[in-house]
Amino acid sequence: MLGKLSSSLKETIRKIAMAKRIDKQTVEELVRDIQRALIQADVKIALVKELSERIRERSLKEKVTLNPREHVIKVVYEELINIIGKGVEVPLASQKIMMVGLHGTGKTSSCAKLARYFQKKGLKPAVICADVYRPAASDQLRQLCDSIGVPFYDGANLPAGKGVMDIVKAGVQGFGKYDIKIIDTAGRHALEEEMIEEIRDIEEQIRPEQRFLVLDASIGQQASVQARAFDDAVGITGIIITKMDGTAKGGGALSVVSETNSGVAFIGTGEKVDDLEKFEADRFISRLLGMGDIKSLIEMAEESLEEEDVDADILKGKFTLNDLYKQLEAVKKMGPFKKIMQMMPLGGFGVDINDEMSQITEDKLGQFKVMMDSMTEAELNDPKIIDGSRLRRIARGSGTRTAEVSALLKYHRLMQKMMKQLGTGRGKMPMMKGMQLGKMMKMMK
Repeated sequence: MLGKLSSSLKETIRKIAMAKRIDKQTVEELVRDIQRALIQADVKIALVKELSERIRERSLKEKVTLNPREHVIKVVYEELINIIGKGVEVPLASQKIMMVGLHGTGKTSSCAKLARYFQKKGLKPAVICADVYRPAASDQLRQLCDSIGVPFYDGANLPAGKGVMDIVKAGVQGFGKYDIKIIDTAGRHALEEEMIEEIRDIEEQIRPEQRFLVLDASIGQQASVQARAFDDAVGITGIIITKMDGTAKGGGALSVVSETNSGVAFIGTGEKVDDLEKFEADRFISRLLGMGDIKSLIEMAEESLEEEDVDADILKGKFTLNDLYKQLEAVKKMGPFKKIMQMMPLGGFGVDINDEMSQITEDKLGQFKVMMDSMTEAELNDPKIIDGSRLRRIARGSGTRTAEVSALLKYHRLMQKMMKQLGTGRGKMPMMKGMQLGKMMKMMK
C-alpha cells in the first residue's frame, strides 16, 4: 500500500531513530525528506508546505516530555494524521447506502466488498443494482454477491420499460427485513449532468442514510474535483478510495479529501472481496511509517483463529518454536504474509519490512516447517538447547543446510521479540511506550 511513499517515510523515521542528536539541521533534513516523499505521492504542495512548517515549529519549540527523537517521530505521526483527517465512523446499524462514482473507479466491486464487510460484522446486507446502462455491471455484481451469499436485485422481474427509480424502490421494499441495503448507481466516464440528476432523484426519494463516493486512488489530486461535485449533488457522507495497492498517487487522493465536507470511510487494498479496510487514520499512518498496526493484526487473527489460540500463542510473552509452527499453519488463513508483517511494529525498530521480512516467502515458511518436523519436542519447546551437533542433525533430517536452520532460529528470535511487543502494548506505537530508542534498536540485533 503506497509502497514508495511508505518506503521513503520509513527511511526518514529510521534516520531520526538513529540520529545522535536532534537539532535544527536534523529537523531540516527530516522536513526535506518528507517534502520529497509527499510531493512524489501527489500531495498538494500547499499542504506539504503547511505540514513542513508545523513539523519545524513543533519539533524545535514544543516542550519535550519524551526522548527528543521520540518526540520528533510523534510530531511527524500526528501531523500526517492531520493532513488526511480522522476518517468517517460508519455505524453498525440498519441503513441504506447509496454508492456513487465515475465509471472505472471500482464502484461495483466495492458494493460487494462493503456487503462482505457488514456481513463479517454480523449484519444482513443486500445489494441493489441500479445501473441499467451497462449490462456487465449487473452480471459482475450478481456473481460477486453470489460468491459471498448476499442477496442481489436488479429489477429483472419488473415489466419492460421500468426505470432506475422503479428498480431502486422495488429493491428497497423487497429487502425490507435486511439490515444493510447497498444501492449501486450507474457510473459515467465524466461528470455528466444526466448522471448527477439521476443520483439526486434517488437520494431525494430513497433518503439513504449513507452516500458513499468511490474514488480511484490513481487520480491523485484530481479527486478533489469529483469529491466536490458529488458532495454538491447529494451530500457525500463518506469516501471509499480504491486501488490503494497499485498506485503511487494515493497520498494525493487521501489528502485532497480532507478539503471537502466528507472523510475517508474505507480503502480498497486488493481485488478480493475481503480486500476492503475500514479507514482509521492513526492505524493507516502507523503502518505507513513502519510502526505497525496492532489492532488490525489482532482483528485479522481473531477472524482466522480460535480465540484461545490468539490469547495463548500470538499474544503471550513466551513464544516457542511450537508456537511458531502453529502460527505458520495459520498464516494462510490470515492472508498474504507481506500484509501481515506490515502490521507488525518493525519499522519503528529500524527494520525495513520490505527488505528483510517480506523476502521470507511462503515457500521459505514451508521450508521452515519441514525443519521443525525434524526437531524433537524438547527442541521445539526450548530452541536454546540446539547446539552445533543438533543443528547438523536437523539439517540432515530436513534435507537443508545448517545455515538455513540457523536462519530459522534467527527468524524465531525476531518473532519472539515482536510477540512480546504484541502482548504488552496492543495498539500502541512502539515509540510511545516509554522505552529508550537505543534499547529498542539493540533488541533487533
